[in-house]
Order: sequence, then C-alpha cells, then structure tokens
Amino acid sequence: MIVDLELENKEIAKQYKELLRISYQTLSDKDKKMIRLAFDTAVDGHRDQRRKSGEAYIFHPINVAKIVANQIGLDATSICAALLHDVVEDTRFTLEEIERLMGNTVAKIVHGLTKISNLKKDKNISLQAENFRKMILTLNDDVRVIIIKIADRLHNMQTMDAMPEYKQVKIASETLYIYAPLAHRIGLYNVKTELEDLSLKYTEPQRYISIKGKIEESYDKQENYIRKFSKFLSQELDKERLKYIIKGRSKSIYSIHRKMLTQNIPFEDVFDKFAMRIVFKSTRAKEKLFAWKIYSIVTDHFTPNPTRLRDWISAPKSNGYEALHITVMGPQNRWIEVQIRSERMHEIAEKGYAAHHKYKQGKQKDIGIESWLNRLQEVLENNSGNAVDFVEDFKLNLYAKEIFVFTPKGDLKSLPQGATALDFAFAIHTDVGKKTRGIRVNGRLVPLSKELKSGDQIDVITSENIKPSKNWLDFVVTSRARSIIKSSLNEEKKSLSEEGKEILRRKLKQLKISMSEKTITQMLLFFNYENSQDLFYRMGIGTLDNKQLKNFASVYQNSVLNFFKRRIKSNKKLDPNPSSEITEKFDQIVFGKEKEPLAHSFANCCSPIPGDSVFGFITVNEGVKVHHKECPNALTLQSNFAYRLIPAKWIDSSSEEYSVVLKLSGIDRKGLVNEVTRMISNTKNVDINKINFDSHDQFFTGMIQLSVRNKTILNKLVITLLKVNGIDKIVRE
Repeated sequence: MIVDLELENKEIAKQYKELLRISYQTLSDKDKKMIRLAFDTAVDGHRDQRRKSGEAYIFHPINVAKIVANQIGLDATSICAALLHDVVEDTRFTLEEIERLMGNTVAKIVHGLTKISNLKKDKNISLQAENFRKMILTLNDDVRVIIIKIADRLHNMQTMDAMPEYKQVKIASETLYIYAPLAHRIGLYNVKTELEDLSLKYTEPQRYISIKGKIEESYDKQENYIRKFSKFLSQELDKERLKYIIKGRSKSIYSIHRKMLTQNIPFEDVFDKFAMRIVFKSTRAKEKLFAWKIYSIVTDHFTPNPTRLRDWISAPKSNGYEALHITVMGPQNRWIEVQIRSERMHEIAEKGYAAHHKYKQGKQKDIGIESWLNRLQEVLENNSGNAVDFVEDFKLNLYAKEIFVFTPKGDLKSLPQGATALDFAFAIHTDVGKKTRGIRVNGRLVPLSKELKSGDQIDVITSENIKPSKNWLDFVVTSRARSIIKSSLNEEKKSLSEEGKEILRRKLKQLKISMSEKTITQMLLFFNYENSQDLFYRMGIGTLDNKQLKNFASVYQNSVLNFFKRRIKSNKKLDPNPSSEITEKFDQIVFGKEKEPLAHSFANCCSPIPGDSVFGFITVNEGVKVHHKECPNALTLQSNFAYRLIPAKWIDSSSEEYSVVLKLSGIDRKGLVNEVTRMISNTKNVDINKINFDSHDQFFTGMIQLSVRNKTILNKLVITLLKVNGIDKIVRE
C-alpha cells in the first residue's frame, strides 16, 4: 500500500484542529497548550505504527479523543489521556515520562488504561472475565478511565471492517456484554445506542441490514407524521409563550430488534418506532413547573396512557437522568411517546457524567452518578470471589430498572427492580445489613426475601447477635448485598477453620499422632478434601468426628504409610501451599424451594458434574433426571414441559443448615425456659426458628424448632440440654 505522507500529515493536522473546535467544554489557552503537548507526544510515539486498515495509527487516539471531547464532553485532562491512552502500552514512552510531561492526573488515568490491557495469560481463569474485572476495578482510581475505555471501544467498533469475521463477532459480543451496559449506567445514552447498533451489525448482520432498510423505507412517512404532530403542538405551546424545540427521534436498530425478539412480532407490528421530544428553555427553579405545564397541554389534546407515565424529574435515575415521559394516542390513532425535558436535562441525557458535573451546584443532594459510583466502590472493595462471579454480580446492577422506596424518616432510596427487603438493609449501611433481625414494610413485619415496590416505606430492625447466613444469598439480588454476605461468610469460615485447626491438633495428640505437613497431606488423601483449610473448617463445624479420626489413625499406624505412598504416587500433585480460600465440596443435590434431597439420576445428554448449574426433570418412567442448565435439550424441555421441571442445585452438605424439631419434657421450674434458650443461643451453628413451652401442675412440655449444620452438632446440643436441671426427656421428631 503506497501512502502519500504529505497528504496524511495534512489530514492529521486537520483532525487535531477539529478536536479543539468540537470540544464540549470551553478550553482555556492553558488547556490548549496541554492538549498540544499530548498530541505531539502521541504523534511521536505512534509515528511508525499503522492499523490493520493501513492508515496511520495516530488517527485512532485522535478519534478517541474526539469522542471524549464531543460526544461524552469531558475536560482537557481527559482529552490528553485519550490521546495518550496507548502510548505507554505500545511505544517507547514510559509512565514516568508521561507524568513528567503531563502531570500526575493524566499519568494516573493512562496508567489505569494500561492496567486494563496488561493481562497475564493463565489457563485457570476466564481471560474475558478477568479482563472485565480489571477494568471495573479501575473505577476505584478514576471514573474517567472507564469512560475513555468506552470511547476507545466505540472507535474500535466503528473501524472493524478490516478485521477477520471471528474477531468482529468476539469484540461485538464483548461490547454487548459489558461496554454497552456500562455506558448506559454512566448515562451515555447516545454512546450506548451506537455500541448496541454496531454490535448487532457484526453479530447478526442480516437482521441489522433488514431493520435498517425498513427504517429508511418508512422515513418519509415518519417525518410527515412528526411534522403534523409538531405543528399542532406548536400552536398550543406558543399560546403559553414557551421557548422550546420539538424533535422526532427514531428508536435504535438494536432496540427494535430486541422488541421484535421479546414480543415475537415482525417489524411492521412494532408500534413505537419513534418518539417525540420537547426540549424547553427554563431557569432551574421553574423546570418542574414548565414540564408539568407542557404535560397538561399535551394530555389536553391527546389521550394519555396512565400506565406509561414516568416521572424522572421528581425522582431522577441513579445515573442522573431527568425527564417526564408520557405515551399518548396521537394522530391516526397511533401510540407515541413524548419526552419532556429542559435544556439542562437534555444535556445530562446526552453527555451523562460530564453534564452532571457541569450543573452540580453547591451542596446539591447526591442522587446521580456519584451516588452509584460510591456504592459500587464498596462492592469492589468487599468482593473476593472469582472473576466470573464478580462480573456476573456486577452486571446484575447495570441494566436493572429502578424502584424508589423510603426510609422511616422519608428519605428516598433507589434500588434495582426485584430488590428485596434485605437488599434495602445493605443499601442503608453494611453494618445494618449484617445485623438485620427483621424488616417492616409499610408498618408490617415481612420476610427478608420480600420483594419491594416503588413507594414502600421500610424500617430495618437490627440485633448485635445476628450475623449473615448462607441462605441470605437466596434473598438478595444486588451485587453490593451479595458481595458483603459472601465476604462475611468467608470471614466466619476462616475463623472456624482456625478453631478447627487447634481442635484437630489436640485430637491427634490424644491419638499419639503429631500434626505435621506430612500428616495433613495424608489426611487430605484419606478424607478426599481439597486443601488444609477445608479440613480444618470441617473439623471446626463438627463434620469430622472422633470415629472418623480413629479410622484414620488406624490406617496411619498400621500400614507403615505404604497405603499413602501408593496413593500419593498415583494421585495428582497436591499444592504444597494450599490456598487460604475454603473450597466448597459439592457432594449433594437438593431440589425445590425446600431444598430437599430426592432420588435422582444424571442425564446422559449433558452429564453434569458437581458444582454445575443444574435443574431437575420429572420423567415418566425413570424418576428425576438432572440436566445441566446449558444442556442442548434444556430449551426444548423448558418450552414444552415447564410443569415437570424442578429447581435444583449442588450443595456442600457440611455447610448446609437443616431444620430439626426437638420435643422436651420434665419438671417445671422458674427460669427453665430462659436457661434453655440461652444455652442454645450460645451454641455455634445453631439457630432457634420456633419455640413453645406449656406447663401444667409443675410438669412441662416444650417444642423447639432449630436450624443446625449437622448431626454431630445436634447430638452435642442434646447432651448439653439433658444436663439442665428439670429436663427429663428430649425426643427428635
């Protein structure tokens, strides 16, 4: 490929001038000097590099900077960082040189962008998930890192034609998976829309071309309709001497595609292919008044759909979005959405984060993007799971629709749709969530799993004696709550494993066995546990009893270790430094909401293994068959035999809690019930669910429903209770 360098240099200079001209922010002379220095550094660094298309590489950072400057509207610092985003990774320039030339802030953002790209290849992790995790974690440093990364991804999507098809599909899928939802959450609606449309272009090209063609075909009809609608409204709005602009806005190709899929309808049956937007001039103080005035004018002449009213002015979205949305029956009996915004609201909708900060005033209540970022930071700090779980938890809150609920004092809180009472407790404060004993919704006590609705008023009851349990994970949907619960459970496991280690040391001493690294390795082989922490933990909760230890001691002492030597040679190598993470030993499948073990067999079509996501299918002749959720037959079974499916999941039976009923009887005395409840409360891994005592003629009967981890713990508790003065008999139901 022959390149005219003179023409190319002229084009580079032209692009640079355009970058300065289109900037959303007003650039001072100092800003322009800083941008020029960043531009010269980028040109110097990338001077010998070219893209797959053959064009000079420098065009890429310039275009990313243009997106950052105009479409997203960030400041001069961000423009500089965008120009330099690939310099440290791909050229001779070091981070120290960038810091010396551009200052600490630019260097920090460039470093954040470089951290995302530098990923060690490890066959034991999902590279994609790990990469996403690294990217999300940079939110802790500076949100501008993520925004520039989104701009970088947008330009890559715009220029993918020269790439092989498999790469196009991979990059487009990644974009739909995380980048578009991130752009949505930060409030970059235009960028989000373009990312989605471009992704569809490469993942489903035929569908993209078809929808795009049909939109273009119906363009003239749409424009005529918009003109008629606008003309009529303008006459009415002019009477009120309002200053405004009416625009028509087509739905994106991707959103039409989604609507066709979810509703299973052709293009022609998608009724809301476009919307009207009324943008009015107003002072900040009168925005709400004018918005409802326009609403009144529109609904006076066109019948509104009351179920489709959305007031995002009184309660803005968590990304700062404000507007009034109504759907009315327009001319020709067609439903049409009308969006009512002030110029300020429109800017925030278009520019998101940048405009949010432009209009932020003094001690303005923080209900926008910063609030979400603050909550997110806590999630990131508490998260210790694997990369795949981390990204899945994070994604839960990206596209989630919002509900608005109230604290007892009347403060407004936003939560994702589907959030539970327990999610609310963790949204208030980490410690409130951890110590939640009960929750009142609208003055009535409700289960922790109660799904909240907009308008609910919630009061959390706390207790110092309460701590998170594993089943809480089934009660929450927000990534923040899940992260804190998992972290708390891990801490408890680590504490129990430390206790278990000391118990094991004492028990082995009684059996005349010293607890060495060699002994632990042999015990892991004997009991088939993953690592030492797993062994200590099961000792701490009482799963490993004296009988099992004696069996081990017998083999240990009588076989002169030949047994172990053979096992060690034939077995896979054990990690000499076992992980401090406690691994779950999936050894049982439970079914239904009650988590009951049922007789079952495994389906040959997918052969699920311990830990897989599974479901149960009730067959005609073979009982319950367990299938992998990604089984090739899963879709058919779900579509045709939904009534025969039962939820199922793998569990670690040693860490599950079981419900047990104990019946007590004996001679009544003052303080007996109090002593019994105190003894149970002081027993680890035991909780009281229900208690009832009756006394007659100095004889009592009692019923206690408990949650216990295993039989060993229950037997120890029964022995302890039988020592209580007055208790004669305890029977398990």
